[in-house]
Amino acid sequence: MARLQPGSARALAELILGYGLILLVLWTPESAQRILSPIAFVVTLAVVLAGGLSREELGFGLRGLVRSLWILPAAAAFAIASVLLCERAGTLHSLYNADPRHVVGYFLWTIYQQFLLQDYFLPRVTRLLVSEPKAILLVAVLFATAHLPNPVLTAATFAWGVISCMLFRRYRNLYALGLAQGLLGLCFAVCVPDALNHHMRVGLGYLHYHATRPAP
Repeated sequence: MARLQPGSARALAELILGYGLILLVLWTPESAQRILSPIAFVVTLAVVLAGGLSREELGFGLRGLVRSLWILPAAAAFAIASVLLCERAGTLHSLYNADPRHVVGYFLWTIYQQFLLQDYFLPRVTRLLVSEPKAILLVAVLFATAHLPNPVLTAATFAWGVISCMLFRRYRNLYALGLAQGLLGLCFAVCVPDALNHHMRVGLGYLHYHATRPAP
């Protein structure tokens, strides 16, 4: 068994609190989500800020920004290659909601996801476990299982969870990671058939998805 580090009791309590709130939001009806989502946002943000870390330590400063910018063209190149391949395979389709406000909101959401992943979950799991590689794997598992029962998105987020945690450990900056996740997410949305993807929905929303039928 993994040996626990000092301060593990608080880390475990905060881990259960944060992950429990996220699962609660994902597995409740949309009407309840409107109430629970702001609560989860405020609680997780407050827990992180209570740690007293600086902007640089949280990844919102300039440290590592320039060195990490290669992540964006790499993500863009991967997205373009995926789109071209899926176009040839016949799975490419239009974005479900191409409203610019929706797209901007999605990028803000992916930046916040990286904030949760790197500033909330990774430090607490690292505090619980001796091995940093094991901590990264466990955080990736938590990230992936939060996307159940969407099978393809669960697999994709596990891989991205591992990669993004390793990159954050190296560069300590969230901007490129969050934007790269947004690019990859949009790529995923147009490349994976909605029959599998359900408009990128997870949790109860995935189960309640109804395919939009074309007009006669």
